[in-house]
Amino acid sequence: MNISSLLVDQSRKYPKHEALVTPQERISYQKWNERVNRVANRLKDLGMTPGDKLIIHMPNVPEFMYLYLAVIRLKGMAIPINAKLTQPEIQYIIGHSEAKFFATHEWLFEQSEGLAENDSLTLIKTGEPQGDWLSFAELLKGDTTPIECDATEDDEASILYTSGTTGKPKGVVFTHRNILTVATMICIEMPMNKDSRVLHMMPLSHSAPLHLFMAAGLYVGATHVLAPTFTPELLMQMVSQEKITHFFGAPVAYLMTAKHPDLAKHDLSSMKYWVYGGAPLGKKEVNFVKQQFQTDRLVCVYGLTEAGPNGTLLTPEEHDEKSGSIGKRAALNCEIRLVDEEGKDVPQGEPGEIILRGEGTMKGYYQAPEQTAETIKDGWLYTGDIAREDEDGYYWVIDRKKDVIISGGVNIYPTEVEDALKEHPNVEDAAIIGIPHPEWGETAKAFIVTNRTENDLASELKTFLSNRVASYKIPRLYEEVEALPRNATGKLLRNQLREGQSVT
Repeated sequence: MNISSLLVDQSRKYPKHEALVTPQERISYQKWNERVNRVANRLKDLGMTPGDKLIIHMPNVPEFMYLYLAVIRLKGMAIPINAKLTQPEIQYIIGHSEAKFFATHEWLFEQSEGLAENDSLTLIKTGEPQGDWLSFAELLKGDTTPIECDATEDDEASILYTSGTTGKPKGVVFTHRNILTVATMICIEMPMNKDSRVLHMMPLSHSAPLHLFMAAGLYVGATHVLAPTFTPELLMQMVSQEKITHFFGAPVAYLMTAKHPDLAKHDLSSMKYWVYGGAPLGKKEVNFVKQQFQTDRLVCVYGLTEAGPNGTLLTPEEHDEKSGSIGKRAALNCEIRLVDEEGKDVPQGEPGEIILRGEGTMKGYYQAPEQTAETIKDGWLYTGDIAREDEDGYYWVIDRKKDVIISGGVNIYPTEVEDALKEHPNVEDAAIIGIPHPEWGETAKAFIVTNRTENDLASELKTFLSNRVASYKIPRLYEEVEALPRNATGKLLRNQLREGQSVT
Protein backbone atom coordinates (compact mmCIF):
# COMPACT_ATOMS: atom_id res chain seq x y z
CA MET A 1 0.00 0.00 0.00
CA ASN A 2 1.12 3.58 -0.68
CA ILE A 3 -0.45 7.05 -0.51
CA SER A 4 -1.13 7.16 -4.25
CA SER A 5 -2.91 3.79 -4.24
CA LEU A 6 -5.40 5.08 -1.66
CA LEU A 7 -6.77 7.59 -4.17
CA VAL A 8 -6.88 5.00 -6.96
CA ASP A 9 -8.81 2.61 -4.72
CA GLN A 10 -11.35 5.23 -3.68
CA SER A 11 -11.86 6.38 -7.27
CA ARG A 12 -12.92 2.83 -8.11
CA LYS A 13 -15.01 2.21 -5.00
CA TYR A 14 -16.71 5.62 -4.77
CA PRO A 15 -16.30 7.24 -8.21
CA LYS A 16 -19.15 9.75 -7.80
CA HIS A 17 -18.67 10.41 -4.10
CA GLU A 18 -17.67 13.99 -3.17
CA ALA A 19 -13.94 14.10 -2.56
CA LEU A 20 -12.98 17.79 -2.61
CA VAL A 21 -15.31 20.69 -1.85
CA THR A 22 -14.51 24.38 -2.29
CA PRO A 23 -16.81 27.40 -2.52
CA GLN A 24 -16.38 27.20 -6.31
CA GLU A 25 -16.38 23.49 -7.10
CA ARG A 26 -17.35 19.97 -5.95
CA ILE A 27 -14.98 17.28 -7.20
CA SER A 28 -15.65 13.55 -7.12
CA TYR A 29 -13.06 10.90 -6.28
CA GLN A 30 -13.05 9.83 -9.91
CA LYS A 31 -12.36 13.40 -11.06
CA TRP A 32 -9.68 13.91 -8.39
CA ASN A 33 -7.85 10.79 -9.52
CA GLU A 34 -8.17 11.77 -13.18
CA ARG A 35 -6.69 15.20 -12.51
CA VAL A 36 -3.83 13.68 -10.53
CA ASN A 37 -3.04 11.47 -13.55
CA ARG A 38 -3.11 14.51 -15.83
CA VAL A 39 -0.74 16.47 -13.60
CA ALA A 40 1.55 13.47 -13.08
CA ASN A 41 1.82 12.77 -16.81
CA ARG A 42 2.62 16.41 -17.53
CA LEU A 43 5.24 16.54 -14.76
CA LYS A 44 6.78 13.42 -16.26
CA ASP A 45 6.90 15.18 -19.64
CA LEU A 46 8.68 18.07 -17.91
CA GLY A 47 11.39 15.69 -16.72
CA MET A 48 10.30 14.57 -13.25
CA THR A 49 11.86 11.22 -12.31
CA PRO A 50 11.67 9.09 -9.14
CA GLY A 51 13.34 10.86 -6.23
CA ASP A 52 12.89 14.36 -7.68
CA LYS A 53 11.45 16.93 -5.28
CA LEU A 54 8.66 19.43 -5.89
CA ILE A 55 7.92 22.23 -3.45
CA ILE A 56 4.23 23.09 -3.02
CA HIS A 57 3.80 26.72 -1.94
CA MET A 58 0.02 26.97 -1.83
CA PRO A 59 -2.91 27.51 0.51
CA ASN A 60 -5.55 24.79 0.94
CA VAL A 61 -6.80 24.65 -2.64
CA PRO A 62 -7.52 21.74 -5.04
CA GLU A 63 -4.25 22.37 -6.89
CA PHE A 64 -2.41 21.46 -3.68
CA MET A 65 -4.27 18.15 -3.53
CA TYR A 66 -3.51 17.36 -7.20
CA LEU A 67 0.19 18.16 -6.93
CA TYR A 68 0.78 16.33 -3.65
CA LEU A 69 -0.64 13.07 -5.01
CA ALA A 70 0.85 13.50 -8.49
CA VAL A 71 4.40 13.89 -7.17
CA ILE A 72 4.00 10.86 -4.91
CA ARG A 73 2.47 8.90 -7.82
CA LEU A 74 5.68 9.50 -9.78
CA LYS A 75 7.72 8.31 -6.75
CA GLY A 76 9.00 11.83 -6.28
CA MET A 77 9.01 13.67 -2.94
CA ALA A 78 6.38 16.30 -2.18
CA ILE A 79 7.54 19.24 -0.07
CA PRO A 80 4.59 21.36 1.12
CA ILE A 81 5.76 24.65 2.68
CA ASN A 82 3.98 27.35 4.64
CA ALA A 83 2.14 29.82 2.44
CA LYS A 84 3.40 32.72 4.58
CA LEU A 85 7.12 32.12 3.99
CA THR A 86 9.12 34.99 2.53
CA GLN A 87 11.35 34.63 -0.52
CA PRO A 88 14.61 34.24 1.49
CA GLU A 89 12.98 31.50 3.56
CA ILE A 90 11.74 29.80 0.40
CA GLN A 91 15.18 30.04 -1.21
CA TYR A 92 16.75 28.39 1.83
CA ILE A 93 14.39 25.40 1.55
CA ILE A 94 14.94 25.13 -2.21
CA GLY A 95 18.70 24.99 -1.68
CA HIS A 96 18.59 22.66 1.30
CA SER A 97 16.13 20.20 -0.25
CA GLU A 98 17.74 20.26 -3.72
CA ALA A 99 14.27 20.64 -5.23
CA LYS A 100 13.99 20.68 -9.02
CA PHE A 101 10.37 21.83 -9.23
CA PHE A 102 8.51 24.66 -7.51
CA ALA A 103 4.76 25.37 -7.66
CA THR A 104 3.02 28.38 -6.18
CA HIS A 105 -0.41 29.99 -6.20
CA GLU A 106 -1.18 33.27 -7.90
CA TRP A 107 -2.24 34.72 -4.52
CA LEU A 108 1.30 34.12 -3.23
CA PHE A 109 3.23 34.99 -6.37
CA GLU A 110 4.86 38.13 -4.94
CA GLN A 111 6.66 35.97 -2.37
CA SER A 112 8.35 33.81 -5.02
CA GLU A 113 8.41 35.85 -8.23
CA GLY A 114 12.17 36.35 -7.98
CA LEU A 115 12.81 32.60 -8.18
CA ALA A 116 12.79 32.94 -11.98
CA GLU A 117 16.50 33.75 -11.67
CA ASN A 118 17.13 30.12 -10.67
CA ASP A 119 17.78 28.33 -13.97
CA SER A 120 17.76 24.88 -12.36
CA LEU A 121 14.11 25.11 -11.23
CA THR A 122 11.00 24.24 -13.20
CA LEU A 123 8.52 26.90 -12.08
CA ILE A 124 4.73 26.52 -12.01
CA LYS A 125 2.00 28.92 -10.90
CA THR A 126 -1.77 29.01 -10.98
CA GLY A 127 -3.39 31.67 -13.12
CA GLU A 128 -1.79 33.10 -16.24
CA PRO A 129 1.74 32.00 -17.27
CA GLN A 130 4.39 34.65 -16.74
CA GLY A 131 7.92 34.66 -18.11
CA ASP A 132 9.58 31.39 -17.10
CA TRP A 133 6.57 30.38 -15.04
CA LEU A 134 4.33 27.68 -16.51
CA SER A 135 0.61 27.88 -15.91
CA PHE A 136 -0.87 25.16 -13.71
CA ALA A 137 -3.67 24.97 -16.27
CA GLU A 138 -1.12 23.42 -18.63
CA LEU A 139 -0.58 20.56 -16.20
CA LEU A 140 -4.29 19.79 -16.27
CA LYS A 141 -4.01 19.27 -20.03
CA GLY A 142 -1.82 16.26 -19.47
CA ASP A 143 -2.72 12.76 -20.61
CA THR A 144 -5.28 10.90 -18.48
CA THR A 145 -3.43 7.58 -18.90
CA PRO A 146 -3.26 5.96 -15.45
CA ILE A 147 0.16 5.88 -13.81
CA GLU A 148 0.70 2.97 -11.48
CA CYS A 149 2.75 3.79 -8.40
CA ASP A 150 4.67 0.76 -7.17
CA ALA A 151 6.21 2.51 -4.16
CA THR A 152 6.56 0.35 -1.07
CA GLU A 153 5.63 1.45 2.41
CA ASP A 154 9.31 1.99 3.20
CA ASP A 155 9.91 4.32 0.24
CA GLU A 156 10.24 8.04 0.95
CA ALA A 157 7.16 10.12 0.15
CA SER A 158 7.65 13.65 1.42
CA ILE A 159 9.63 16.20 3.40
CA LEU A 160 8.05 18.67 5.82
CA TYR A 161 10.12 21.55 7.15
CA THR A 162 9.96 22.42 10.84
CA SER A 163 8.95 25.96 11.76
CA GLY A 164 12.52 26.94 12.59
CA THR A 165 11.66 28.70 15.86
CA THR A 166 15.15 27.98 17.24
CA GLY A 167 17.28 28.10 14.09
CA LYS A 168 17.18 27.08 10.45
CA PRO A 169 14.23 24.83 9.53
CA LYS A 170 15.01 21.11 9.40
CA GLY A 171 13.65 18.84 6.67
CA VAL A 172 11.71 15.93 8.18
CA VAL A 173 11.63 12.92 5.84
CA PHE A 174 8.55 10.65 5.84
CA THR A 175 7.97 7.28 4.27
CA HIS A 176 4.60 5.96 3.11
CA ARG A 177 4.56 3.76 6.22
CA ASN A 178 5.01 6.75 8.52
CA ILE A 179 2.05 8.58 7.01
CA LEU A 180 -0.22 5.53 6.76
CA THR A 181 0.51 4.69 10.41
CA VAL A 182 -0.70 8.03 11.79
CA ALA A 183 -3.62 8.18 9.35
CA THR A 184 -4.77 4.80 10.67
CA MET A 185 -4.56 6.13 14.20
CA ILE A 186 -6.99 8.96 13.47
CA CYS A 187 -9.42 6.68 11.62
CA ILE A 188 -9.69 4.48 14.73
CA GLU A 189 -9.23 6.92 17.62
CA MET A 190 -11.70 9.44 16.15
CA PRO A 191 -13.74 7.13 13.94
CA MET A 192 -13.86 8.28 10.36
CA ASN A 193 -15.53 6.69 7.33
CA LYS A 194 -16.88 7.45 3.86
CA ASP A 195 -19.64 9.63 5.29
CA SER A 196 -17.25 11.79 7.32
CA ARG A 197 -16.73 15.39 6.23
CA VAL A 198 -13.35 16.85 7.15
CA LEU A 199 -12.76 20.60 7.17
CA HIS A 200 -9.20 21.71 6.28
CA MET A 201 -8.61 25.30 7.44
CA MET A 202 -5.23 24.92 9.10
CA PRO A 203 -2.37 24.89 6.54
CA LEU A 204 -1.87 21.52 4.82
CA SER A 205 1.84 22.28 4.88
CA HIS A 206 1.77 21.22 8.55
CA SER A 207 1.90 17.60 9.63
CA ALA A 208 -1.29 17.37 11.68
CA PRO A 209 -3.68 18.69 9.00
CA LEU A 210 -1.86 16.80 6.23
CA HIS A 211 -1.01 13.43 7.76
CA LEU A 212 -3.63 13.07 10.48
CA PHE A 213 -6.68 14.42 8.71
CA MET A 214 -6.10 14.63 4.95
CA ALA A 215 -4.43 11.21 4.75
CA ALA A 216 -6.97 9.67 7.15
CA GLY A 217 -9.87 11.04 5.14
CA LEU A 218 -8.30 9.73 1.94
CA TYR A 219 -7.81 6.33 3.60
CA VAL A 220 -11.58 5.89 4.13
CA GLY A 221 -12.99 7.91 1.22
CA ALA A 222 -14.25 10.85 3.30
CA THR A 223 -15.14 14.27 1.88
CA HIS A 224 -12.47 16.98 2.19
CA VAL A 225 -13.78 20.55 2.51
CA LEU A 226 -11.02 23.03 1.68
CA ALA A 227 -10.63 26.58 2.96
CA PRO A 228 -7.63 28.69 1.86
CA THR A 229 -7.56 30.63 5.14
CA PHE A 230 -9.04 30.74 8.62
CA THR A 231 -11.47 33.26 10.00
CA PRO A 232 -14.05 32.67 12.74
CA GLU A 233 -16.80 33.64 10.31
CA LEU A 234 -15.63 31.14 7.71
CA LEU A 235 -15.29 28.35 10.27
CA MET A 236 -18.82 28.82 11.55
CA GLN A 237 -20.25 29.13 8.06
CA MET A 238 -18.53 26.06 6.61
CA VAL A 239 -19.25 23.79 9.56
CA SER A 240 -22.90 24.76 9.41
CA GLN A 241 -23.36 24.61 5.63
CA GLU A 242 -21.24 21.53 4.89
CA LYS A 243 -22.23 19.51 8.00
CA ILE A 244 -18.61 18.99 9.01
CA THR A 245 -17.83 16.04 11.29
CA HIS A 246 -14.07 16.47 11.91
CA PHE A 247 -12.06 19.66 12.35
CA PHE A 248 -8.49 20.22 13.53
CA GLY A 249 -7.42 23.68 14.65
CA ALA A 250 -4.85 25.47 16.74
CA PRO A 251 -6.14 26.60 20.16
CA VAL A 252 -6.20 30.20 18.96
CA ALA A 253 -8.76 29.28 16.27
CA TYR A 254 -11.14 28.01 18.95
CA LEU A 255 -10.60 30.97 21.26
CA MET A 256 -11.13 33.52 18.49
CA THR A 257 -14.30 31.80 17.31
CA ALA A 258 -15.61 31.39 20.86
CA LYS A 259 -15.54 35.18 21.24
CA HIS A 260 -17.52 35.82 18.05
CA PRO A 261 -20.91 37.42 18.75
CA ASP A 262 -22.69 35.36 16.05
CA LEU A 263 -21.49 31.93 17.15
CA ALA A 264 -24.85 30.91 18.67
CA LYS A 265 -26.60 31.66 15.39
CA HIS A 266 -24.85 28.79 13.60
CA ASP A 267 -25.80 25.12 13.76
CA LEU A 268 -22.60 23.25 14.63
CA SER A 269 -24.34 20.07 15.79
CA SER A 270 -22.90 17.93 12.96
CA MET A 271 -19.42 18.05 14.53
CA LYS A 272 -18.27 14.80 16.11
CA TYR A 273 -14.68 15.79 16.89
CA TRP A 274 -13.42 19.30 17.57
CA VAL A 275 -9.69 18.51 17.64
CA TYR A 276 -6.99 20.89 18.81
CA GLY A 277 -3.22 20.59 19.14
CA GLY A 278 0.03 22.50 19.08
CA ALA A 279 -0.64 23.64 22.64
CA PRO A 280 -3.04 22.52 25.36
CA LEU A 281 -6.02 24.57 26.46
CA GLY A 282 -6.24 25.29 30.17
CA LYS A 283 -9.35 24.49 32.22
CA LYS A 284 -10.65 28.07 32.05
CA GLU A 285 -10.20 28.13 28.27
CA VAL A 286 -11.74 24.67 27.80
CA ASN A 287 -14.81 25.63 29.81
CA PHE A 288 -15.16 28.83 27.81
CA VAL A 289 -14.90 27.04 24.45
CA LYS A 290 -17.28 24.25 25.50
CA GLN A 291 -19.84 26.76 26.71
CA GLN A 292 -19.63 28.99 23.64
CA PHE A 293 -19.59 26.13 21.13
CA GLN A 294 -22.22 24.20 23.09
CA THR A 295 -20.20 21.02 22.72
CA ASP A 296 -18.70 18.21 24.74
CA ARG A 297 -16.67 16.87 21.79
CA LEU A 298 -13.26 18.49 22.34
CA VAL A 299 -10.18 16.33 21.75
CA CYS A 300 -6.59 17.37 22.53
CA VAL A 301 -3.85 15.69 20.50
CA TYR A 302 -0.20 15.91 21.47
CA GLY A 303 2.62 15.09 19.11
CA LEU A 304 5.25 16.74 16.97
CA THR A 305 6.16 16.74 13.31
CA GLU A 306 9.03 14.30 13.78
CA ALA A 307 6.61 11.78 15.36
CA GLY A 308 4.32 11.77 12.34
CA PRO A 309 2.71 13.46 14.30
CA ASN A 310 1.66 10.86 16.84
CA GLY A 311 1.75 10.96 20.62
CA THR A 312 -1.10 11.15 23.11
CA LEU A 313 -4.70 12.30 23.24
CA LEU A 314 -7.15 13.66 25.79
CA THR A 315 -10.63 12.37 24.94
CA PRO A 316 -13.87 14.35 25.20
CA GLU A 317 -14.88 12.43 28.32
CA GLU A 318 -11.63 13.38 30.08
CA HIS A 319 -11.85 17.13 29.52
CA ASP A 320 -13.99 17.94 32.55
CA GLU A 321 -11.43 16.63 35.02
CA LYS A 322 -8.11 16.82 33.18
CA SER A 323 -8.28 19.73 30.72
CA GLY A 324 -4.79 21.16 30.27
CA SER A 325 -3.18 17.71 30.28
CA ILE A 326 -2.29 15.75 27.13
CA GLY A 327 -4.00 12.56 28.30
CA LYS A 328 -2.90 9.42 30.09
CA ARG A 329 -2.03 7.10 27.25
CA ALA A 330 -0.28 7.10 23.94
CA ALA A 331 -2.53 7.06 20.89
CA LEU A 332 -2.82 3.99 18.66
CA ASN A 333 0.51 2.92 17.09
CA CYS A 334 2.56 4.87 19.63
CA GLU A 335 4.29 4.45 23.01
CA ILE A 336 5.31 7.10 25.55
CA ARG A 337 7.83 7.34 28.40
CA LEU A 338 9.21 10.10 30.64
CA VAL A 339 12.98 9.87 31.13
CA ASP A 340 15.83 11.68 32.84
CA GLU A 341 19.09 12.90 31.32
CA GLU A 342 20.43 9.33 31.25
CA GLY A 343 17.38 7.95 29.47
CA LYS A 344 16.01 6.21 32.59
CA ASP A 345 12.31 6.33 33.50
CA VAL A 346 11.51 8.97 36.13
CA PRO A 347 9.28 8.30 39.15
CA GLN A 348 5.64 9.36 38.95
CA GLY A 349 5.33 13.06 39.78
CA GLU A 350 8.90 13.89 38.77
CA PRO A 351 9.64 15.94 35.61
CA GLY A 352 11.07 14.02 32.67
CA GLU A 353 11.52 14.36 28.94
CA ILE A 354 8.76 12.87 26.79
CA ILE A 355 10.06 10.23 24.41
CA LEU A 356 7.85 8.50 21.84
CA ARG A 357 8.14 5.34 19.76
CA GLY A 358 6.06 4.15 16.81
CA GLU A 359 6.07 3.52 13.08
CA GLY A 360 4.82 7.05 12.47
CA THR A 361 8.20 8.45 13.52
CA MET A 362 10.15 10.16 10.74
CA LYS A 363 12.80 8.35 8.78
CA GLY A 364 15.16 11.15 9.78
CA TYR A 365 16.21 14.73 9.12
CA TYR A 366 17.16 15.37 5.51
CA GLN A 367 20.93 15.42 5.06
CA ALA A 368 21.47 15.65 8.82
CA PRO A 369 22.52 12.24 10.19
CA GLU A 370 24.06 13.72 13.36
CA GLN A 371 20.87 15.63 14.26
CA THR A 372 18.85 12.51 13.51
CA ALA A 373 21.05 10.45 15.84
CA GLU A 374 20.64 13.06 18.59
CA THR A 375 16.85 12.93 18.26
CA ILE A 376 16.20 9.20 17.70
CA LYS A 377 17.96 6.85 20.11
CA ASP A 378 17.26 3.11 20.23
CA GLY A 379 14.06 3.69 18.29
CA TRP A 380 12.77 6.35 20.71
CA LEU A 381 12.15 9.93 19.58
CA TYR A 382 13.37 12.47 22.14
CA THR A 383 10.86 15.32 21.93
CA GLY A 384 12.54 17.97 24.08
CA ASP A 385 9.24 18.41 25.98
CA ILE A 386 9.32 18.12 29.76
CA ALA A 387 6.25 16.64 31.47
CA ARG A 388 5.03 15.18 34.75
CA GLU A 389 2.72 12.21 35.29
CA ASP A 390 0.09 12.87 37.98
CA GLU A 391 -1.33 10.39 40.48
CA ASP A 392 -4.04 9.38 37.99
CA GLY A 393 -1.54 8.67 35.21
CA TYR A 394 -2.21 11.84 33.18
CA TYR A 395 0.69 13.66 31.53
CA TRP A 396 1.11 17.42 31.94
CA VAL A 397 3.59 19.21 29.69
CA ILE A 398 5.62 21.57 31.83
CA ASP A 399 7.84 23.09 29.19
CA ARG A 400 10.32 22.70 26.39
CA LYS A 401 13.64 21.43 27.68
CA LYS A 402 15.44 24.37 26.10
CA ASP A 403 13.02 26.87 27.72
CA VAL A 404 13.60 25.79 31.32
CA ILE A 405 14.87 28.73 33.40
CA ILE A 406 17.64 27.92 35.88
CA SER A 407 17.62 30.60 38.56
CA GLY A 408 19.87 30.25 41.57
CA GLY A 409 20.36 26.57 40.78
CA VAL A 410 16.64 25.68 40.72
CA ASN A 411 14.50 24.93 37.65
CA ILE A 412 11.56 27.15 36.73
CA TYR A 413 9.21 25.77 34.08
CA PRO A 414 7.66 28.76 32.25
CA THR A 415 4.50 27.00 31.09
CA GLU A 416 3.56 26.12 34.69
CA VAL A 417 3.76 29.79 35.70
CA GLU A 418 2.02 30.96 32.52
CA ASP A 419 -0.92 28.66 33.21
CA ALA A 420 -1.21 30.08 36.72
CA LEU A 421 -1.10 33.65 35.41
CA LYS A 422 -3.85 32.93 32.89
CA GLU A 423 -6.17 32.02 35.74
CA HIS A 424 -6.25 35.71 36.67
CA PRO A 425 -9.52 37.15 35.32
CA ASN A 426 -7.80 40.09 33.66
CA VAL A 427 -4.93 38.19 32.03
CA GLU A 428 -5.73 37.15 28.46
CA ASP A 429 -2.32 35.71 27.61
CA ALA A 430 1.06 35.33 29.27
CA ALA A 431 4.61 34.25 28.48
CA ILE A 432 7.65 33.76 30.72
CA ILE A 433 11.28 33.86 29.65
CA GLY A 434 14.59 33.76 31.47
CA ILE A 435 16.84 36.78 31.20
CA PRO A 436 20.44 37.02 32.40
CA HIS A 437 21.05 37.91 36.04
CA PRO A 438 24.53 38.64 37.47
CA GLU A 439 23.98 36.65 40.68
CA TRP A 440 21.31 34.02 39.95
CA GLY A 441 22.32 33.22 36.38
CA GLU A 442 18.78 33.86 35.15
CA THR A 443 15.62 35.46 36.47
CA ALA A 444 12.07 35.11 35.19
CA LYS A 445 10.31 37.86 33.28
CA ALA A 446 6.61 37.83 32.41
CA PHE A 447 5.02 39.33 29.30
CA ILE A 448 1.32 39.97 29.91
CA VAL A 449 -1.62 40.62 27.61
CA THR A 450 -4.29 42.17 29.82
CA ASN A 451 -7.84 43.40 29.24
CA ARG A 452 -7.57 46.32 31.64
CA THR A 453 -5.05 48.91 32.75
CA GLU A 454 -3.61 48.43 36.21
CA ASN A 455 -1.48 51.04 37.97
CA ASP A 456 0.53 48.31 39.66
CA LEU A 457 -0.04 45.15 37.65
CA ALA A 458 3.22 43.55 38.76
CA SER A 459 2.32 43.82 42.44
CA GLU A 460 -1.16 42.41 41.88
CA LEU A 461 0.11 39.46 39.85
CA LYS A 462 2.86 38.65 42.35
CA THR A 463 0.23 38.49 45.08
CA PHE A 464 -2.04 36.41 42.86
CA LEU A 465 0.74 33.90 42.13
CA SER A 466 1.84 33.61 45.74
CA ASN A 467 -1.03 31.19 46.45
CA ARG A 468 -0.47 29.17 43.28
CA VAL A 469 3.24 28.56 42.75
CA ALA A 470 6.36 28.43 44.92
CA SER A 471 7.92 31.80 45.66
CA TYR A 472 11.06 31.12 43.62
CA LYS A 473 8.89 30.62 40.50
CA ILE A 474 7.21 34.04 40.70
CA PRO A 475 8.61 36.41 38.03
CA ARG A 476 10.35 39.52 39.33
CA LEU A 477 9.81 41.50 36.13
CA TYR A 478 6.61 42.21 34.17
CA GLU A 479 5.92 43.87 30.84
CA GLU A 480 2.54 44.53 29.29
CA VAL A 481 2.27 43.84 25.54
CA GLU A 482 -0.59 44.05 23.05
CA ALA A 483 -0.04 40.49 21.78
CA LEU A 484 2.46 37.66 22.08
CA PRO A 485 4.42 36.53 19.01
CA ARG A 486 3.13 33.20 17.72
CA ASN A 487 3.59 31.22 14.52
CA ALA A 488 0.81 29.98 12.22
CA THR A 489 0.00 27.04 14.50
CA GLY A 490 -0.20 29.18 17.62
CA LYS A 491 3.20 28.15 18.99
CA LEU A 492 4.74 30.83 21.20
CA LEU A 493 7.94 32.32 19.72
CA ARG A 494 9.97 32.86 22.88
CA ASN A 495 13.08 33.68 20.86
CA GLN A 496 11.41 36.91 19.71
CA LEU A 497 10.65 37.86 23.31
CA ARG A 498 14.27 37.20 24.28
CA GLU A 499 15.64 39.57 21.65
CA GLY A 500 16.81 42.82 23.18
CA GLN A 501 16.67 41.59 26.79
CA SER A 502 19.70 42.57 28.83
CA VAL A 503 21.25 41.64 32.16
CA THR A 504 19.10 42.85 35.04
